[in-house]
This record gives sequence, C-alpha cells and structure tokens, in this order.
Amino acid sequence: MPMPRLAGLALMLLAAFPAAAAPPPISLYGQLPNVQSIALSPDGSKWAAVMGDDKSAQIQVRTLADNQLISVTPAEKSKVRGVFWAGNDHVVASISTTQAFDRYSGGPKREWTMLLGLDLAKPRQWRPLLNGIPDVVNVAAGTPQPALRDGHPVLVVPGISLEGGAPAISLIEVKLDRQGASVGLVGTPDTERFVLDADGRAVAREDYEERTGTYRLLLRQNGGFRKIYEEVARLDPPRIYGFGKDSGTLLLSSHKSGAWEDFSVSLADGSMARIEGLDADFLLRDRRTGVAIGLIDQGLDKTDYQFFDAKDQALWRGITRAFPGEQVSLESWSEDRQTLIVEVRGEKNGVSLFRINRAKGQIEFMADRYNGLGPELLHPVTAYRYKAADGLEIPAYLTLPRGRATKGLPLIVLPHGGPEARDTPGFDWWSQALASRGYAVLQPQFRGSSGFGTPFRDAGHGQWGRKMQTDVSDGVRDLVAKGTVDAGRVCIVGASYGGYAAMAGVTVESGVYRCASAVAGVADLRRMLVWETRDTGGTQNATLRYWQRFMGAKNAADESIDAWSPARLAARVTVPLQLIHGKDDTVVPIAQSRMMLEAMKAAGKPVEWLEMAGEDHWLSRPATRIAMLEAQIAFLERHNPPN
Repeated sequence: MPMPRLAGLALMLLAAFPAAAAPPPISLYGQLPNVQSIALSPDGSKWAAVMGDDKSAQIQVRTLADNQLISVTPAEKSKVRGVFWAGNDHVVASISTTQAFDRYSGGPKREWTMLLGLDLAKPRQWRPLLNGIPDVVNVAAGTPQPALRDGHPVLVVPGISLEGGAPAISLIEVKLDRQGASVGLVGTPDTERFVLDADGRAVAREDYEERTGTYRLLLRQNGGFRKIYEEVARLDPPRIYGFGKDSGTLLLSSHKSGAWEDFSVSLADGSMARIEGLDADFLLRDRRTGVAIGLIDQGLDKTDYQFFDAKDQALWRGITRAFPGEQVSLESWSEDRQTLIVEVRGEKNGVSLFRINRAKGQIEFMADRYNGLGPELLHPVTAYRYKAADGLEIPAYLTLPRGRATKGLPLIVLPHGGPEARDTPGFDWWSQALASRGYAVLQPQFRGSSGFGTPFRDAGHGQWGRKMQTDVSDGVRDLVAKGTVDAGRVCIVGASYGGYAAMAGVTVESGVYRCASAVAGVADLRRMLVWETRDTGGTQNATLRYWQRFMGAKNAADESIDAWSPARLAARVTVPLQLIHGKDDTVVPIAQSRMMLEAMKAAGKPVEWLEMAGEDHWLSRPATRIAMLEAQIAFLERHNPPN
C-alpha cells in the first residue's frame, strides 16, 4: 500500500531530527553522596568514610597510601551522620534515631545522637560507647573530644546525666581501648555547654536561664567554676565559639550593643577585651589544639579561606591554582597539616574528592562525591541579585538547564528552609534534579537569611509571610521582566520554611504560581507556636521567643498571625497543590501538613498527599528522598510541563 505523502515526510523529519535523549534518572540526584563524610587519621596514614548508595550505607576504613581496606561495616538502615578519629587507632561514628524518651524529655519524638567506637587493634567490631552507664542517657549532647588519660585513649562526651533526678549536661569519659566509662563534671539544669581544651579538660562553662534569658560564663579555676560574665539576653544570647589564636584565650560573641561584637576572654584572670578582624562565617582551627588559625568566609559566589600563617596561606593558594575556575573546600587534614583531603566542584571535576601530599607536592583524585553524576550532568549555577519592591537587594542563585536558550524558560522557585539559613555556592541536589528536567531554578536568599550580615537578617524579623514572602515573588517578577522566564510557567516548591513559602505562594499571595509543592511546611503559625510551647516546656524560653520574633507574634495565642497561615486560607487556592511530609519529623510535626490537607478538603479543593514513613525533617533516607523527588517532579511535569 503506498504511503501517504505527509506520513512519509513526517518519517523523514523524524530521521533528520532524532528524539532528544532522555534525561538522566532522578535517582542520580536524589541519592545520598557516595562519600557522605570522610576524615583523615591524626597522622594522615588512614581515612574513614561513610559510603552510601540508594539502599543503605557502610563505614569504610582504608590506608591512604595504597587504599587498602582495613575495615568495612554495613550500616544497614542506620542514619550515620559522620565519622571522626580519636587517635590513630580508634574510629568513632555518630548515628541518630528518632524516638520519644518521655522520662528524659517529657515531650514528643526527638532526634537523638548516639556514638559507636571501633578499635582497629582488636577484632573489627563496633561497640556502643554510651550504653550501660548508671544515671546517664545513652546519647551525646555535644561535640566529643578525644584525649589521653594515663597513656590510654578516651573520649570526653557531653552527655545527659540524671544524677539528682533532673537532667543536666555532664562530661562523660569513655575508655576506648578498654571497657568502662564514668561521669566527670556534672552541670546545672541551666548548663548548655562545657568548653574543653586539647586534653579534654573543661576550662569554662556556659549557662543559660531560659525563663529570664540570663547568660553566664564561668571559668574553671582552683577546682571550681567562677562566674566572670553575665548578660540578660532573651534573644541573641552570647556564645563562646572556641579558643582564640592561642590556648590561653576564648572568643566570646555578644549582641549586647545591638550588633554582634567579638571579645577575647583570658583564661588566666577572666579579663575581656574587644577584638576586630574575625568577621567571617567560620573559624579554621588547628586539629590538635583547637586554636584559631584562619577564617572561612562564605560569599554568594565563592568561599574564601584566609589562613593567619603565611605558609598555610601559600599552600592554599597553590591548591586553588591547581583547579582554576573551580571551588575548593577543605574536607579533612592531618594534625601536621601535611596531608589534606579537599572537595572540588566545577565544570571539569563535577563534585570530587582529592588527596594532597604537601611534602611531595602531589595532588591525586580519590572519588566522585556522587556515583554516576559527572560534570556533564550538572547544570550551571550563577550568583544573581535583584531588587525587592522596597529596594532591598536580594541575593539569589539561578540554575539554568543545559542546552536550552535562556529565554521564556519554565521556572521553579526553591526558597530555603530556616528561615535563618541560606543556600551556598556548592552542589545542591534538589535544584540540579529540577534543572535536569528542563526547568530554570531560582533560590532566593530572602531577608531574614543568614550569611549576608546582621542587618539583612534582622530585616526579616516580623516579616514571616510578609516581605519575606514578597522577596521570593519579586525574584520571579525580575526574571520575567528580563525575559528569562515565562510568567505563565512558574511553580514554587520548598521544604521546612520553604514549604511554608510554597503554601503561602498560593494562599497569602495569588496569581504568581501555577502550582505549588510543599515539603514539611508550616501551615498554621499559631498552632506551630502552641506545639513549640509544649515541646519546649513553657512560654518562657529562647526557642519560642525566636519564632515569635520572626513571625511577628506577641505570644503563642496571637491571632494576628492567622492572616499569614495557609491552613486558614485554603479557600483562596486556585491552582494544584501537593503536600509531602515525613512521618518522623521532629522539627515541623506532620500534623502541620495534615492541617493543610484537611483545610483543602473542607474548602472543596483538590490536593495531592504523600506521607513518607520513617522519614525525618532532613530527608535522610535515600529511598524516601528519591520517592519525594519522583513524586514532586511528576506533579510539576503534569501542571507545569517543561517542554
């Protein structure tokens, strides 16, 4: 039978223009990192890492010189948060679990951290380090410090002691090469932290009285603790953030003047002096002594390292020159700083780990951070700035899909959580997954975000759902005005505060987004404050005051914030809405998303619902993270097709 002319022409056109290649699997972007965390031993001869895949994780210990496997342990379904070394023969892993311990916390489920230890000189078996200690909860309540006691390695762990009946932060000394542990110092019910020196000895203690907002700094002198500083700060309490440039001083940051100021505190006599030059996002510290050796400043487009020692700075310049045009960040280093592991991100290396031998001048590839996710599958990210309606400059990140003209693109807006948090110049799995489907992705750093100065953060106070929300949609309007995106093809997604912003984008606001997908979002502000009141044990605490400041609420019963609560505005929704929440979320309870679900049903509005069993607030499990991405992208492709 002769073929019709038009059909033949169609086949010729298909042959001349083959179908576009299918996008890579979503699981490539939703996977946990192949190397989640990695740490060098103090002498630089070995490394330990959490290695993950889409089903589970394992902890590996290897020699650095020849990569010989020393130990491998399946982590099964445990949430392994990281590994570190306590001397050259002991590896410690931190894992977390979601559980309610009513006897200790008196509230709902919480995320608790536990510690496991591996002695490489003995049969390769991990053992719980905090189990079976009388009157001590088997969880860590702070950062552990390796030390030596009579030539034996120990781990000094801030824990929770029940001596006297009331929980108190205490120091637990765990023997690593032998069985046994004991309680050292016991704090008061107001103790928040002990400051430890390189030998794991407490040199200071920080107390905070929640009800009155009274902060106290006490130095350990003559076998006891002496108060040397006190400040009433119901919001923005002072904090010690480690040693100064020597082990005889601590660094205290205070907001008493209305701006954050840094002070040097002498351990010898408690005297304090204002200091300058430490205005950075993080301090670099010597691995052994903990003293400050440099600064890390996380800008919008790159992260800068500034070492105080000229030799260290020269080393870092040499490392960065070896990777022109790419971002380099320090992952781990030996105590003598002769051996380093760095992460490199960019168009040439994707997201990769390299090891550096300083003495030999060698740089060698170690591993890709993500299996199968090479640089050819990553989409370009640029730092971007635009003006909010009131003239405030808003920093942002714009990810553009490879191979598409930058005109009239479909857009997904992805505001971060927090809200006092920020996105960074590094790899972002979520925005990359969305861009792989053909979407441009805007990540606005709205007012109230951290990392852009105190005035910018403070501009968000009282603006939850107000200017913090319009800052997000002002970014859409800016991209539309430039012609980069199509105004009729914009959706919004996000998690935590970003989940709230997604719901608010189709309730508090209207006409900006054609669909919204909210993950673990706050739906009812007043009920969230009531939940926080129960969770924190009353209305007089810094946590509740923090949330009230951002929400602009006088107290947990303030009805004025109902005007910015999506669950109370469900009747306004005119576009598709998707709700996703982990059942084990201890930060934003799943009840918040269920409130929005019921409100949508009561208003006669269609809504898609995905409840993730066993998942927490951070999407820690690879299977459910991938399931979330697959469900969300399917929703977006139905309601905002990228092609």
